[in-house]
Amino acid sequence: MSGSWITTKQVEIYMKSRQQGNTQLVSSAKSGISERSGRDIEHGKRKDPKTTNRNWRTRKDPFSEVWDKELVPLLEQHPQLQAITLLEKLQAQYKGEYPDSLLRTLQRRVKQWSIKHGSEKEVMFRQEHAAGLQGLSDFTHLKNITITIAGKPLKHILYHFRLAFSRWSYMKVIQGGESYTALAESLQEALLRLGGSPKEHRTDSLSAAFKNLSKEAQGDMTARYEEFCKNFSMKATRNNPGASHENGSIESPHGHLKRRIEQALLLRNNYNFTTIEEYQTFIDQVVQQHNCRNAKAINIERPLLQPLPKYTAVDYTEVVVIVTSSSTIDVRRVTYTVPSKLQGETIRVRLYDDRLECYLGHMYITTLKRVYPPPNTAIRARNIDYRHIIHSLVKKPQAFRYSQIRDDILPNDDYKKIWQHVDRTMLPKNSCKFIVGLLHLAAIHDCETKLAEMVITSIDNNKLLTLNKLQDYFKPKVPIPPDILVAQHSLSDYNQLIPCYQEVNYG
Repeated sequence: MSGSWITTKQVEIYMKSRQQGNTQLVSSAKSGISERSGRDIEHGKRKDPKTTNRNWRTRKDPFSEVWDKELVPLLEQHPQLQAITLLEKLQAQYKGEYPDSLLRTLQRRVKQWSIKHGSEKEVMFRQEHAAGLQGLSDFTHLKNITITIAGKPLKHILYHFRLAFSRWSYMKVIQGGESYTALAESLQEALLRLGGSPKEHRTDSLSAAFKNLSKEAQGDMTARYEEFCKNFSMKATRNNPGASHENGSIESPHGHLKRRIEQALLLRNNYNFTTIEEYQTFIDQVVQQHNCRNAKAINIERPLLQPLPKYTAVDYTEVVVIVTSSSTIDVRRVTYTVPSKLQGETIRVRLYDDRLECYLGHMYITTLKRVYPPPNTAIRARNIDYRHIIHSLVKKPQAFRYSQIRDDILPNDDYKKIWQHVDRTMLPKNSCKFIVGLLHLAAIHDCETKLAEMVITSIDNNKLLTLNKLQDYFKPKVPIPPDILVAQHSLSDYNQLIPCYQEVNYG
């Protein structure tokens, strides 16, 4: 057709027809071109426009006046400058000469300059992963999702361990942020579940775990981490700071597992869990589904893992503290109450991510739930258990009103509501006696929830409920033994047994 480019397909049809012995006229007709064009094709005068490099401009260069003089020097000084930034600079400097319609043209020019004169880009090197060789650990978090425990938002991150070859994974809920304790405890749990250990363990630079530590403390943590890995016969390796792509075998899988979790939450149609343990069970189920899909590779890798050591490694941080006369200890900017029998004693506290285990010498004493102070502040936190101190407070209830830990002694919002009510409606002396007596009653009869419900119901119904009535209600009921009537038979009845006895013994 006149005015149209001859396509590659037309050339193929023409040449094939000629090879079959047809004339130029017949072949040209078959391919839809003129006979003259057919002759040109045979003589090599017709070229595919797609393979022809055009070296001339079809219109005037709109940046000819400023490209070499102004824009190139800026790009040489700052290669990361974008075309939109350069265009806006020109628009501010030359009013009305460089409209927005020139942006695409400038983007092409900047891209061409960057390819020819820009700096070298970082190259990613795909790795070969041998079975049993490498395991990786990292911390991540769910974005744009708020998990709640009993209706309260849970601030947490997720620890993720993964085998590079088989993609076997383990995830654990971490409440206290990145730390050596969180890493060691979670990694050990992962290896115990796996049933073996790889030859190498890789993490990121652990910068979050080292934050705010002295050089001496950082050195100590590094040594502990290396000893931990040594216990499992693993070589401890780390990424270079700021080079997260070196941990690419786990960075990308973060996204896969998190998408699985997000999808499972959508099916669940609820982001609230009763306890953290229930949430962890949910995470375990999602990860188990992921591992099932990689079962074939896991079965190949598991026999090649190293056997676990006979004894577990130390996966906690230990601190030594003295119990004050207030029956409290201070650990990492948090005040905890402990049983009052420990006052004045020096105890060893094993810090885990979610708990504190307290020992007197080698004797286990108690476990406390770990709490964390607000990050990046000097504010302290408290974890007060009224059961540890109520036996003393009930002897001097007036000490409750101005106690430094008064609001923390009250175990939940229900008891805080009760205190506000009695403090407003009773005499000061009576209100302190009532709330302290209530806590004492809750402690000795283990009826905290039911007791609070009864009192709040009475408050809502404007009923008078005294402490004596509550004590009588929860007082253990003394069982009354039933009356059993026993009929005494006559002694002569035993004579009936004598013949039977003689028959048995003498035949």
